[in-house]
Amino acid sequence: MLTNEVKEHIQSIYRQLLSSRDLIARYGQRKMIAEIANNLSVLENKEEGLPPICLIEAGTGTGKTLAYLLGVLPLAQKLGYKVVISTATVALQEQVILKDIPEIIEGSDFKFKFALAKGRGRYLCLSKLNMLLEGSDSLQGIMDLDGEELISLDANDVILYESMLSELNLGRWKGDRDDWRDPVVNDKWQPLTVNHRQCTGSSCSYFRNCCFYQARESLDKVDCIVSNHDLVLTDLSMGGGAILPEPEKCIYVFDEAHHLPIKSNNHFSSFAKIRGVAKWLERCKILITQLVGRKLINEVKKDQLEILIQALSAESDASWCLFEDLVESLISPEKYENEIRYTFPLGVIPEEIRLLSEGLASQYAALISGFKDIDAGLRQIIDEGSNLELMNLAEKWCPAIGANIEHAESNLALWLSYANKDAAGAVPMARWFSAKEDGGIVEISLYSSPVLAASNLQEHLWGKCAGAILTSATLSALGKFDMMQMKAGLPDQTSYLRIQSPFDFAGSGKFIVPKMNCDPSDVEKHTSLLIKSIPKLLTEKAAALMLFSSRRQMLDVMQNLPPAWSNLVLCQDDYQKTQLLKYHRHRIDSGEGSIIFGLASFSEGIDLPGKYCEHVLIAKIPFIPPNDPVEMTLASWVEQRGENPFMKLAVPDAAMRLVQASGRLLRSENDTGRIILFDERIVHRRYGKSILESLPPYRQEIFIEDLSG
Repeated sequence: MLTNEVKEHIQSIYRQLLSSRDLIARYGQRKMIAEIANNLSVLENKEEGLPPICLIEAGTGTGKTLAYLLGVLPLAQKLGYKVVISTATVALQEQVILKDIPEIIEGSDFKFKFALAKGRGRYLCLSKLNMLLEGSDSLQGIMDLDGEELISLDANDVILYESMLSELNLGRWKGDRDDWRDPVVNDKWQPLTVNHRQCTGSSCSYFRNCCFYQARESLDKVDCIVSNHDLVLTDLSMGGGAILPEPEKCIYVFDEAHHLPIKSNNHFSSFAKIRGVAKWLERCKILITQLVGRKLINEVKKDQLEILIQALSAESDASWCLFEDLVESLISPEKYENEIRYTFPLGVIPEEIRLLSEGLASQYAALISGFKDIDAGLRQIIDEGSNLELMNLAEKWCPAIGANIEHAESNLALWLSYANKDAAGAVPMARWFSAKEDGGIVEISLYSSPVLAASNLQEHLWGKCAGAILTSATLSALGKFDMMQMKAGLPDQTSYLRIQSPFDFAGSGKFIVPKMNCDPSDVEKHTSLLIKSIPKLLTEKAAALMLFSSRRQMLDVMQNLPPAWSNLVLCQDDYQKTQLLKYHRHRIDSGEGSIIFGLASFSEGIDLPGKYCEHVLIAKIPFIPPNDPVEMTLASWVEQRGENPFMKLAVPDAAMRLVQASGRLLRSENDTGRIILFDERIVHRRYGKSILESLPPYRQEIFIEDLSG
């Protein structure tokens, strides 16, 4: 149980905050604070044991950000733990840093230090900057490793980079991309950054002034670090403590935690292009020759590596032939956005390809070992510092070697996945490939991905952290947490809590299913009815969001609406999301109508309160596309276990997605409006009732509106 000291401290902070903002305590918020603090209270005992894990679904309007900050921070500060707040989006990250945390500090006597954590890619590398301005040829080794030449600097580039160097030297800028006075496009920023493989760390002559390490050092001096899921996963995959503090010293808070499993799967996936590899291997030869010319390696090492590269090239050619034959053997190949795609059933690789993969994996391991020997030799030259000229050369060429190590490691991960058989009874890896023609040349791309994040999160996170809180407005599916538990591999000691939204759903929102006499599987008829229905259901002054499961259907509807209506549409394909929302709000503020057309990414993270969104139109129940390789593999595995994959996976997932989509309507207690689902399956199919029952308690109107005529 929580000690009285900590309990009273939290209560005092909460009362001060309510008083400073003239607010009334929310039942759900208080409950969430208490649940988090009580779960973490086991850390006060200082006894060895399983880390406390707490999952809380907090409905919209709960005030969950303040709740988890107050539930975690006072206890963590007392016990000496770091709090890592991990968000799924930049917008939420900025909200926590710029609004939520300052409000606590300004509205109470609770003081703590906080900082925003970013990856290396957000910080300028001084070494790279100077090499660019000097025109160092070592940068040719850090070019795009699939074959694109490094961009040459024009006069404007030189002006930009020299001004950056000047601002750094004057102490007016700390090398953070987001703090530069003007937006910097990727093409201009990318040449300025390094990853952990390219960085020489403390051996670098610019280390004392390194922008990334200065920012990293500041993280050790704060109580609370605001990060994102990708950066947390990157740090954990490197063993923890590389970017963020060690997991054992951290209590993690994952906001929008339903993103964590898929983020983890993406992070631990692998990918390779066969023709791209061939180009990269040719560039490796050039790099090795350049290193010999500068006396950084000897001829013996050069010959060894060239033999390896030649063998890899031959094996890569062989892999191309095997996959080309496989493509030609497909009777009815699956086509996806101009690609032929094939998913290996249950991730099982044909034996001939698997054996070839073993050989490729072995050769990549040898190449990596060779490159690491070179890297170690270059770092030794830097550390010894006996020959200044050679030391400077080594420092300049280290990043090129690091870039090639990273590229080789990426390919090794892919071929190891193809070479290794999944353990009997274990969840298989999803493995697939695609073939796409571009300019008369066919590229074959290979993929591998976990289908469940459970094992990776158990290994890197749940078993290492001091504690963790997972929260979101949508974590359950069909009223249960089974889906999240399965995908995230949450340990048995996890506590679960659902906190209902304080909104009056029945009084504020309608959930409408119109009569259409049409199944969405009849795409042509369904699309035609959508086109006819929009002018019937909306006025030309409407503020609406329409969500589609298919890009093709979204575009067909937009292109075939009457001109007066198509002019009201803002399509996600035409604008960056932030800009699109800005245009939408401007239209509504000007007294005009505006309808946003979006896909799945617009079903969450879109905040359009009040007059900005009074209608949410959903084309159909948002089932995951049946041709997704990861989901196909998971479904096959579930079926192999004697379970129904549609009822176990597809229906709960669709229910969760529908809740998220419907959640775009009511963003505050005063909002009103209606949600319209153009899909009669939610009424006619046996699974529909359970999906309907899982929705917030909107006032439901089923078949009152007739659009079938």
